[in-house]
Amino acid sequence: MCLLLSLGGCHSVAFYGQALHGQSALWWHRQSIRKLVADPATPPALVARLKVAQQARQFASDHLDLPRNRSYTYFVPLRRPYVVWNVFATPAWSVDPVRHCFPVAGCVAYRGWFSEGGARAEARRLKAAGNDVYIGGVPAYSTLGWFADPVLSSMLAWSDDDLAGTIFHELAHQQIYVQGDTAFNESYASFVERQGIREWRHAQGLAPPDPEAGRIEDDFTRQVLQLRQELRALYARTMSASARGTAKQAAFARFRERYRTWSQAHGVRAKAYQAWVEGPLNNASLLPFGLYDGWEPGFAHLFASVHQSWPAFFAAVRQWARLPAPERDARLQQWTGVVTEIRAASVLKSDTRASAG
Repeated sequence: MCLLLSLGGCHSVAFYGQALHGQSALWWHRQSIRKLVADPATPPALVARLKVAQQARQFASDHLDLPRNRSYTYFVPLRRPYVVWNVFATPAWSVDPVRHCFPVAGCVAYRGWFSEGGARAEARRLKAAGNDVYIGGVPAYSTLGWFADPVLSSMLAWSDDDLAGTIFHELAHQQIYVQGDTAFNESYASFVERQGIREWRHAQGLAPPDPEAGRIEDDFTRQVLQLRQELRALYARTMSASARGTAKQAAFARFRERYRTWSQAHGVRAKAYQAWVEGPLNNASLLPFGLYDGWEPGFAHLFASVHQSWPAFFAAVRQWARLPAPERDARLQQWTGVVTEIRAASVLKSDTRASAG
């Protein structure tokens, strides 16, 4: 902690102080899931959800070759909807994030606060400096194996798939993590999550996840990334601040109109994004998109190339992780491009057969 506090001034002291306090509070309030499940006084509804977490935790190590440790063997009840609030920021005329660097995690595109008040204060500070700002609540996160990450009450309202998938995702971060490369880390963990859920469902004799839900999510993400590219091109043009501001808001208006047309054509699932789209949008609110799954098709192709062997997959990902960043990106670009072409052909065939979106 002394090392961390020496890295900056008063603002850094406040940030690392709240991080230490928040993580310590989780540690002090944790309870053994095994004991809670065995305790007759534990509410049956809580027991049922904790048993799902237990089963997913066991499956992660037994079948997905993920770390076998004390993570997700504890439970922490929270008195808030999220464990952390992430604050994203960009300059007013840029879609690139204001980055923050840490001794262990490296440089990332956000700062996480254990209190919503702290996050909002950070957002005000960044906005006063002329940045676009966005705050996103986080129900779970990984300490990369430094602590035994617990199951949180913020995770238990989810479906079984989402609860299990989050455990797979966060354990994947413990398995492999590249300092300063959020896109690589999150895309890799998102692939482990999705593939893990497929295998988890198969082991339980359940049908595969509905592919339509994944297509809707991917399609919406592509629309957001298209908007981001449109804004990037806009900000590269020479124009007055007033004209640039008007053009910026026009780009968001066109995006909302495209979304309305698209959601009407794709039904209830597509309308799940409506509140976000119709809410206040700025450069920073676009940052999480693509950050978490941009390279995911490349990892899917890699997994297929090693005959769906988890040990071989993780060994190959470790090799990629050791590459210099430009080589790593080039490798991912090559593999992602191949899978994107395969996926596009598959979708085209599906649309031709069923005339469905």
